[in-house]
Amino acid sequence: MNGGVLAPMLGTVVRVAVSDGARVRAGQQLVVLESMKMEHIVAAPHAGVVARVAVAEGETVRRDERLLDVIEAADTAEEHTEDVAADLDTVRADLDEVRRRHAVGQDEQRPDAVAKRHDAGRRTARENIAALCDEGTFLEYGPLVVAAQRQRRSLADLIERTPADGLVGGLAGINGALVGEEAARCAVLAYDATVLAGTQGAYNHLKKDRLFDVAARRRLPVVLYAEGGGGRPGDVDIPTVSGLQVMAFHLFAKLSGQVPLVGIAAGRCFAGNAALLGCCDVVIATRDASIGMGGPAMIEGGGLGTYEPDEVGPIDVQSPNGVVDVVVSDENEATEVAKRYLSYFQGPLTEWASADQRRLRQAVPENRVRVYDVRSVVDTLADDGSVLELRGDFGEGIITALVRIEGRPYGLLANNPAHLGGAIDSEAADKASRFMQLCDAHGLPIVSLCDTPGFMVGPDAERTATVRHVSRMFVTGANLRVPLCVIVLRKAYGLGAMAMAGGSLTVPVATVSWPTGELGGMGLEGAVKLGYRRELDAVSDPDERQQLFDQMVAMAYEHGKALNAASVFEIDDVIDPADTRRWITTTLAEPPREPGGRPFVDTW
Repeated sequence: MNGGVLAPMLGTVVRVAVSDGARVRAGQQLVVLESMKMEHIVAAPHAGVVARVAVAEGETVRRDERLLDVIEAADTAEEHTEDVAADLDTVRADLDEVRRRHAVGQDEQRPDAVAKRHDAGRRTARENIAALCDEGTFLEYGPLVVAAQRQRRSLADLIERTPADGLVGGLAGINGALVGEEAARCAVLAYDATVLAGTQGAYNHLKKDRLFDVAARRRLPVVLYAEGGGGRPGDVDIPTVSGLQVMAFHLFAKLSGQVPLVGIAAGRCFAGNAALLGCCDVVIATRDASIGMGGPAMIEGGGLGTYEPDEVGPIDVQSPNGVVDVVVSDENEATEVAKRYLSYFQGPLTEWASADQRRLRQAVPENRVRVYDVRSVVDTLADDGSVLELRGDFGEGIITALVRIEGRPYGLLANNPAHLGGAIDSEAADKASRFMQLCDAHGLPIVSLCDTPGFMVGPDAERTATVRHVSRMFVTGANLRVPLCVIVLRKAYGLGAMAMAGGSLTVPVATVSWPTGELGGMGLEGAVKLGYRRELDAVSDPDERQQLFDQMVAMAYEHGKALNAASVFEIDDVIDPADTRRWITTTLAEPPREPGGRPFVDTW
């Protein structure tokens, strides 16, 4: 059979690979055409003998123009030979170059930098990411990037000394074995303090922009290891005057309220790194961390004095003032806490255990003025080992924690009677308000354990702008989209109790009390002193006056005790403390709301 081989396109013949009379096999190269600077191979349609070559090299042919004829001969029909299989392990030169470039930035190729890091008791950026991410899931973005300093340094030097431009970042799975691969997907970034002291360069800003954009589009949580300083003046390849047009800070801040943002600080974290850290929902920091909006050089340059890095923002400052949510011993613990924190926003667990709930019956003393440990109540109420307290050193009047009950995640608020009797001061109100925002943004129902005499009052309290700060609880509570369940442990007095309930005892999907509960417009003792001042002043004998006062307080207690409040349906029920978990899981058992949609989570 005579088969004419036609040109598939307009082009120029750059090579004729066969001649008249040549035997060819199916698929063998016959002619090479060049079209639009690209070479196209024309192959034999079947085995046979070339009868005639109709074109010459350098000739321009049109589409469907005959190039040559191939006659399928009877004696060649069985001569179809298979192409020799390519060796799949063969590494071509181009791939070998890529592999070598990738290898340069790995820890194994940087022994001196790694040793220095280890000698300081720290892990490398890549070691932290490896510990954080599920094995084999990390896909790095921009590993071949180098610092924008080619005008002042050789490319070879930049490749060796500025791998990834000092920022290791990409996508990965975290907690996949617990929550499944889909829920485990996250974006991860780690500043590399071994590269130009962890400063923020022109290209690593672009890498952040890229990853933050991907996180926004895919709705992925972000984990950031922030260590190092701010802008890098030595990047001379990209013309700039101020450098203030970078988008990273805007893009990262815009993620607030849309996806969980986790910040980890170890060592020195200043300027731009600190600004990113401060945008995070949660800040986890090692005990030796120093965190500040300006490092020693910037402070000295501003004429504000000379300081060592560890003096700028040590943990004994940044934890009590509320900057740091969780203090840990080292990067290993920081990474484990980050994984644990993320898990609450990734979904429920199927396996859990809890303490004997009958212990709650003895948690609040029968003596109504005796202090007790509310953290012990939280630990007993929640699943074993599931309590992660946030900002424990700040706003001590309120406990804020992430917990699980029957494997399901919740946010938990609890008044702390060991601090100001559970009164809510400015710091506690700020702490509670922001925590409610956090839960609302990411779809966690809220459990509120109420034991408060109300908001803190007095001249000293007012100097802290209490009126504005405590009102945040009302504004935040009134705009919650997640359900709220209130358990009155003991005191539920005044505006403070209403704030713990979202603004009113009727706002929560359930408001119940333990038998120790007592409710009222203000504390019993204060109410008696104010309401019966004339009667008390009329009794001249101090002992008799105290006896009358005690009697009136007892009467007020009977009136305000939880059983009486329940009898007029001001609360939904008075319950056996051992039944608390059932009330929580039943009343908050609605389909989880899609997280995100809140404008942002207040940084404070």
